[in-house]
Amino acid sequence: QVQLVESGGGLVQAGGSLRLSCAASGRTFKSYAMGWFRQAPGSEREFVAVISWSGGSTYYADSVKGRFTISRDNAKNTVYLQMNSLKPEDTAVYYCAAGSPSTAQYNYDYWGQGTQVTVSS
Repeated sequence: QVQLVESGGGLVQAGGSLRLSCAASGRTFKSYAMGWFRQAPGSEREFVAVISWSGGSTYYADSVKGRFTISRDNAKNTVYLQMNSLKPEDTAVYYCAAGSPSTAQYNYDYWGQGTQVTVSS
């Protein structure tokens, strides 16, 4: 079992930055790929970024490529999402998830409760 708790969300102006953290419990954290997803009001949850168990491989949605960076610290059981040059369309609840490396939600076994990110114009 892995329990995930996100933090770091908040209100930021367009062009600003935020860093989300996702703290995991359980000794098996480093066995899982970690992903970030987001859900905007009235929209389906969508893929944002994924990082392999070792941190050696990452992949991003086109909408965030070049602006967001996913990283992980297996010693701290934590995955991060550094978000720069934020846009109003980045406003969403952001979720971290643990599972197999994929852009598809069904490949993730464990999910956090989400953290709200609001970007004002």
